[in-house]
Amino acid sequence: MKFKTLLVLLFLAGLTAKASPINDTIILKSEIYTEKITQDLDSLVNSWYVKMAMKDFPEDFKADSVGVEFSDSVYKERIIKINSIIKLSYNSIIRNHIQVYTIKQRDKFAAVLGLMNYYFPLIEDIFDSYKLPDELKYMAVIESALNVNAVSRTGATGLWQFMYSTGKLYGLTINSLVDERRDPVKATHAAAKFIKDLYSIYNDWILVIAAYNCGPGNVNKAIRRSGNKKDYWDIYYRLPRETRGYIPQYVAAAYAINYYTEHKIKPLPLNIPVSTDTIMVNQDIHLNQISEVMRIPLGELRALNPQYRSGLIPGSAKPMSLTLPLRHLGDFIDLKDTIMSYKADIYLSRLSRTADPTRSTYIPVDVKGKTRVHYTVKDGDNLGFISEWFRVGLSDIRYWNNIYRNTIRVGQKLAIFVDPSKAEFYSKFDTMSFAEKQQMVGRPVTVNTVAAAPEPQFDGEYITYTVRYGDTIWDIVKMFDNVSTSEVLSLNNITEPSKIKVGQVLKIKKKS
Repeated sequence: MKFKTLLVLLFLAGLTAKASPINDTIILKSEIYTEKITQDLDSLVNSWYVKMAMKDFPEDFKADSVGVEFSDSVYKERIIKINSIIKLSYNSIIRNHIQVYTIKQRDKFAAVLGLMNYYFPLIEDIFDSYKLPDELKYMAVIESALNVNAVSRTGATGLWQFMYSTGKLYGLTINSLVDERRDPVKATHAAAKFIKDLYSIYNDWILVIAAYNCGPGNVNKAIRRSGNKKDYWDIYYRLPRETRGYIPQYVAAAYAINYYTEHKIKPLPLNIPVSTDTIMVNQDIHLNQISEVMRIPLGELRALNPQYRSGLIPGSAKPMSLTLPLRHLGDFIDLKDTIMSYKADIYLSRLSRTADPTRSTYIPVDVKGKTRVHYTVKDGDNLGFISEWFRVGLSDIRYWNNIYRNTIRVGQKLAIFVDPSKAEFYSKFDTMSFAEKQQMVGRPVTVNTVAAAPEPQFDGEYITYTVRYGDTIWDIVKMFDNVSTSEVLSLNNITEPSKIKVGQVLKIKKKS
């Protein structure tokens, strides 16, 4: 960057020297991170309710002006007036983020304002039950732009952008059929618990918000490297790149939501049901069945029940929730038996459990920052091998391809998302031999490894199963009906589930 430009940026930083300590430092333009805001807002156009609004109210989706800029003193004064126990600073970085919402992406921000009327009351109610500050709801805007189906390039998912491990840690069910990270109610409860845990560590809401983004480990590291300073702006340059933009995004979102009328932005009118209700179902049922029998648009059902990845509600395993517009609840109760039997052979068959039966093949959504390559399953393959070859997680492959348990079949085409720079390299795997792929990851090729995956064997009152590479005890248990993990561990005298070995023979008691 030219020296003249640096002087200009230094001068701009000095204009708000009283706002926060960071203004004594040069603000590099490359560190004003607005890409995530733009990406999240762009993704909103794929939301069903937003699509319908764009179709029904095209003029409302267009910005009604080119946007209005205000002076630093006006922005600062308005931010001070926002009711918040969380300290909201102002500086040139925050100004840049405000302009994304109010000028550069104002048309898409109108969609956020429309969604806000549906999701904010839900979030406020749950946060109040945990005695959390109401204004933490703005975090959901910068996490996902209130898009429950948002998926980041790293795999963070849902309204609150939980990674797989964090979601599981806070009690969310995540498997091939259900992803509760997309459930706005359950995910918000999980987010509230996570936030409370972070506050018990830092006792500072700004650091809590930063730690939510990058994890407490990174915040602790930044504090240590800054001489044990515990002010966000003091540790700013010690934080990960994305987190440096996170607090400015939070303040900008708070500002834009409180002052959008001053910027002549109108909320996009979304036809989200004002009144909904939830009913528990204890049998398998598919959203397509409900849609076709009750004449409710499938897109609306999916929008209200985003946690069911293929549309199947697996209520036979345990009672599962179904959200419906309140006006349809009585009809659903009356028609439940009819709905359950409607095209059950199509929608509730074993094959349709793992993919949308209205499609010939399951097409995964794109993963930001990754390139999709395809791999055709060969004889002797299993998900453990494939995940190791492509250096991706086993759960990722299941997620990308809507695979139930670990079952794959020869000839099945899998979508794998890889680093764009290595896409050509990984594309060659589809034509390589098993031995060549094993050699690529430094694995020896033996008779046992190239053999087809062993099938369960029946032996009197027991079923025996031989452990293969990539198996976990939990994956194995899922292959059998009405069997619990504790039963398998006890029957096989296993005290450390993580240490089962390839070739180990497990006994599973048959259930009548």
